Amino acid sequence: MAGAIIENMSTKKLCIVGGILLIFQVIAFLVGGLIAPSPTTAVPYVSVKCVDVWKNHHKTKWLMPWGPNQCEKIRDLDEAMSRQIEANDIVFAVHIPLPTKEMSPWFQFILVILQLDIAFKKNNEIKDNAEVTLDVSLAYRDDLFSEWKEMAHAIETRKLKCSFASPKTIEHEGRHYDCDVLPFMEIGTVAHKFYLINIRLPVNERKLINVGIGEIKDVRLVGIHQNGGFTKVWFAMKTFLTPSIFIIMVWYWRRITMMTRAPVLLEKVIFALGISMTFINIPVEWFSIGFDWTWMLLFGDIRQGIFYAMLLSFWIIFCGEHMMDQNERNHLSGYWKQVGPIAVGAFCLFIFDMCERGVQLKNPFYSIWTTDVGTELAMAFIIVAGICLCLYFLFLCFMVFQVFRNISGKQSSLPAMTKARRLHYEGLIFRFKFLMLITLACAAMTIIFFIVSQVTEGHWKWGDFTVQVNSAFFTGIYGMWNLYVFALMFLYAPSHKNYGEDQSNGDLGVNSGEELQLTTTITHVDGPTEVYKLARKEAQE
Repeated sequence: MAGAIIENMSTKKLCIVGGILLIFQVIAFLVGGLIAPSPTTAVPYVSVKCVDVWKNHHKTKWLMPWGPNQCEKIRDLDEAMSRQIEANDIVFAVHIPLPTKEMSPWFQFILVILQLDIAFKKNNEIKDNAEVTLDVSLAYRDDLFSEWKEMAHAIETRKLKCSFASPKTIEHEGRHYDCDVLPFMEIGTVAHKFYLINIRLPVNERKLINVGIGEIKDVRLVGIHQNGGFTKVWFAMKTFLTPSIFIIMVWYWRRITMMTRAPVLLEKVIFALGISMTFINIPVEWFSIGFDWTWMLLFGDIRQGIFYAMLLSFWIIFCGEHMMDQNERNHLSGYWKQVGPIAVGAFCLFIFDMCERGVQLKNPFYSIWTTDVGTELAMAFIIVAGICLCLYFLFLCFMVFQVFRNISGKQSSLPAMTKARRLHYEGLIFRFKFLMLITLACAAMTIIFFIVSQVTEGHWKWGDFTVQVNSAFFTGIYGMWNLYVFALMFLYAPSHKNYGEDQSNGDLGVNSGEELQLTTTITHVDGPTEVYKLARKEAQE
């Protein structure tokens, strides 16, 4: 009777912990779905065709598409030809943002893509493997009256990938090609209110520059930036979660250091996972509101890479430390075959990111995909990382299979054990299966919400409520992995109570050698974990 009461109390405590975590998970999704706006906004821009009539003798080299000092404009290239204006004298000007608007540091970044409107002309078709050369300049200012200050200048090439649906005959002249969008620019911070882009298409027939690219009618840009409202919600979540994970991490490590033994491998890996989660949570983005830190996007990628590498390593080591009959345990060197692909894949992705966003710190117009060498190099890094991920997945599946096979072997001998001993082993087996189930659920939710966010329109309308699916994905999944790490450190922290050898093994009737083989890294003689403490009370009647 007493055992049943204790068992109900233990189950009740586990349910309370799980219920609290579930409530926080639901709140994380609701914050993004109901409070935050959509994560990003895309703003289309049509360039204004300006005439650089004075060239180098002009008082300013920046041509404004509108405003009191706007440039001399032309409607189209036909007007330019009638006025005998050369192609080298035409500048496509774009002001970001649109008139009467201002940019804000809360927008965090600006990503710009390029769309060329190219008309078909029989005597000026787009050649195979055609490349367009862009002489681009970027300037900024913080009010409508000060002078523009140059931020970047570069001469870039982009490969044209265009198709023409109709027959290439004179009757179809004037129709536009269907061209792929091109990467144009990325800035990792929005520290200024106004930006000006001047684009020139220099023509040099002798050097074959911008020859055989068709008749360009218009240059269109699409600017993408993070919504300020979403940024504030995101910062608030990071500010709230940082002390939460940090406090549980300190509490977890203090429990471990109170033990007379040294920390075991699994405890160290869980602690390292908590550190990597805290590293992601630290809201250094607050400083981007007041400082022009263009490296924030690269820094964010590095932080995410460290966390995912630690998470993948934890799953491997967690399975390995539950290999009940494995000899090499509690040593990181015993997992080099499984952890090696993680390290190689992470290093390849890091190099790829440095080749892309690292160079963009100096040249925001750079893209590794614009050249054959860059494309092959990028694809090589991505393929190697993909191969490493596949190898890791195979290793992980094999280890999970081995653990479940060993567990099945132990379960077959459970009926012959005493009640207390059987309950003890059932608790150990339940713990592993429970965490594996939670891990699979987290991974499945991440994949499902990612797919949903890609295939939906971005929001759902339910009566008077609008649910932002993409925002809910970001805040919900981010909160979910924080709760996952929080639960790991809480449930696997050693108990502050000291269970002696007689109590932990003798009273249960468990052979000491077999006990340590099962639980060396989890329930050491110095004390069980929190989850074990809750689960084993039923065996103490």
